[in-house]
Amino acid sequence: MGRKVTKLPEIASRTIEDVLEEFLEEQRKRLKPRTVSTYENVISLLKDQMNVFGHVGLSKAESALFDRYYNAGGSEHREFCRIFGPEKITENLGEFLGYFMVRKVMAGADFKRSAGTVTKKLSKWLAEKGYISEESAMDGMEEGAAAARDLPQAARAAGIIYNASEGYNIDPDDIDDGDYMEFDHFTISRIEPGKLWVEIYEGGERGTLGPVAVPESATFLLAKGWNISCALGKVNGKWRIIDMGNVYPL
Repeated sequence: MGRKVTKLPEIASRTIEDVLEEFLEEQRKRLKPRTVSTYENVISLLKDQMNVFGHVGLSKAESALFDRYYNAGGSEHREFCRIFGPEKITENLGEFLGYFMVRKVMAGADFKRSAGTVTKKLSKWLAEKGYISEESAMDGMEEGAAAARDLPQAARAAGIIYNASEGYNIDPDDIDDGDYMEFDHFTISRIEPGKLWVEIYEGGERGTLGPVAVPESATFLLAKGWNISCALGKVNGKWRIIDMGNVYPL
């Protein structure tokens, strides 16, 4: 009885880099230079994200392919976007929009909105060209639309809360242990004007902490289910955010 032969993955005939450049070339023919510049910046950041983090979700066989070329020297060396095909693009949009654009990119609300718009257009274009399925395109378009709506709001909310937390000028060492929650990612479970509640885990048990006093203008921008990275402290009998990081809407 013959041994079953498993075909190992190979470098894509049309790589992510090839396809993204094709996308940009089409946009350069129809868009104004300023808009093209925005598209180019967003696509460049998307490639950076995939080149750094894209390998995390690979299968064992795909990881072997990636390691072979990524660790190669000289002209044999290839980054993620020069190994895999366009089907990997929409798989990475959630990480790109929900983490990378929030945590790694210092940009204003307008550019973050543009990141959602560009990735939505890209997802639709990939399906029209036959590079991905309609289902994958719909997922990417939904993520892009949500990002265009939510990322600017999250950035504004984070800025408002940060400014408020700076005004407290609280040293965590001056707060009793029972009145302090160390810097972490907390999921918002409930919102009222000027107040929010977050999910916490203590002793392996899930619970809720709140109300946490925040500027009312920030609560109008936030949404249940979003994550907020911060440290919490009880100041004058009220829980407040005393060290603010970011708001992650996706």
